[in-house]
Amino acid sequence: MKFTATQIAGILEGEIEGNPQIAVHKLSKIEEGEKGSLTFLANPKYTAYIYSTKASITIVNKDFVPEQTLSTTLIKVEDAYKSFSKLLAYYNQVKNNKIGVENPSYISGSAKYGEGFYLGAFSYLGENVKIGDNVKIYPNVFIGDNVNIGNDVIVFAGAKIYSETVIGNNCVIHGGAIIGADGFGFTPNSNGEYSKVPQTGNVILEDNVDVGAGTTIDRATLGSTILRRGVKLDNQIQIAHNVEIGEHTAIAAQTGIAGSTKIGKNCLIGGQVGIVGHITIGDRVRIQAQSGIGRNIKSDEVLQGSPALNYGDFNKSYVHFKNLPKLVNQISTIQKKVEGEQNEQ
Repeated sequence: MKFTATQIAGILEGEIEGNPQIAVHKLSKIEEGEKGSLTFLANPKYTAYIYSTKASITIVNKDFVPEQTLSTTLIKVEDAYKSFSKLLAYYNQVKNNKIGVENPSYISGSAKYGEGFYLGAFSYLGENVKIGDNVKIYPNVFIGDNVNIGNDVIVFAGAKIYSETVIGNNCVIHGGAIIGADGFGFTPNSNGEYSKVPQTGNVILEDNVDVGAGTTIDRATLGSTILRRGVKLDNQIQIAHNVEIGEHTAIAAQTGIAGSTKIGKNCLIGGQVGIVGHITIGDRVRIQAQSGIGRNIKSDEVLQGSPALNYGDFNKSYVHFKNLPKLVNQISTIQKKVEGEQNEQ
């Protein structure tokens, strides 16, 4: 796909300085710009590269005034970073605008879908599936019985959505994600064996939820596992049965959340965090990477460590942690000195 400077300026409501008809067909970093590419300058640290870049078009802030001759056409906007992000979103929308049903694929007779639908080859739609408008389902996707999917949803290749799952509008499910598999429910018996507890609930994703590649979200034992509006999950995250995650909480890769834990709104959870089951975490909590959470957390706390401590307390304690060998030597020296004085007496 090619876009001219005039087309891009129209999308971004920007002003052109240079050739309005010059076209681009790819994106690049400003320091690696090539002819036919589009780049942007938002960080002043990269200003020097605008004079050497070979990119055909560069998006800049309106207050940028070149101090040397430029070979790149400028598009001036209020905020170069936000405008570039907007352009990326537009590009993805155009790129992903596939329509139609590829073969071979299977659609049950009771399944329904709206306008602008795309179904990639080797995909499966079960009984009573209901899908909204402008939904794009890529190849090798499984969608089980009684699944409901809203409008403008993208399900990338290889994702599996088990029965009874409900997905809202504007959600993105990346490849290899599994939504609605059984929760980890087993009870030991007198023989030391485990009996399975049926998992009869479902998973609900509200609007604007993103689920990363390889992430798994288990169905509830009873009721629902719920991700509220605007939740963002990175790759390879485990969400157990009956977990509830509040609006606009973001969680980084390899985090695991055990069953029935409730997490509040606008939390930020780092990578490789482990959270035990049946606890409540408040709103706006910040949890640093590789922390272990084993207790209820109040709103607005910042935590680090395993078990996690208040972030400030952890940093103060760490000063002593790293000095422990020195402190041990000092104590040993003092002890020997005291013992020596006692022997002399």
